[in-house]
Amino acid sequence: MSLSDKLYVILIKNESWKTILDGLWMTIRISALALLLGTLLGAVICLLRTRKNLLVRGIASAYIAILRGSPVLMLLLLLYYGVFARAGLEPMMVAVFTFALNASAHVAELLRSALETADRGQAEAARTLGFSAWDTFRLITLPQMIRIAKPVYQSIIVNLIQWTSVVGYVTITDLTRVINNTASRTMQPLLTIIIGMLIYLMVSYIVFGLFALSDKIRQRKRGKAA
Repeated sequence: MSLSDKLYVILIKNESWKTILDGLWMTIRISALALLLGTLLGAVICLLRTRKNLLVRGIASAYIAILRGSPVLMLLLLLYYGVFARAGLEPMMVAVFTFALNASAHVAELLRSALETADRGQAEAARTLGFSAWDTFRLITLPQMIRIAKPVYQSIIVNLIQWTSVVGYVTITDLTRVINNTASRTMQPLLTIIIGMLIYLMVSYIVFGLFALSDKIRQRKRGKAA
């Protein structure tokens, strides 16, 4: 069988491309929702992690340590077959919650590191000039944190997309499961898996491209402002 015939069987026959797109859409939905929830939760955990109260700080530190050190698949299975087994939640929502918890621990630690790296002298100068604590954080500290955290944050997004490849263990038909089913059905595992990997690579580099584009837009705005 020629390469074109194999590609036809894998991608075109019986409208397989639609099934692959459905799996990709499921992967993107889970990743996007988990990222949004995980970022918000991570910001809260970061806030708790920087409190002066030792108990609150200790709980936040333990949360980060446990979730960063736990395999995502084990956490997914624990929540799906254990914690939420009788709650009636859809598998997709359990997956979103699982990846959000994992991502929040990474985001919290990233934000804490960025906060510690930010120039405190500028914040102190702003307070001296009469800025409120909130205005100082919003106008001085937060932009610095975003600039510092941005390169690592994009890696967190790509890792999150890759982590979602295990959701097939809880009956979710994502991109990886579709690729696996297609490989079994067509008896073309090597080529089908390569196609799946290329799709994941494409999504990852779209993420990197969006971040690069945002950097260029920011640089242009700075150039015009100057």
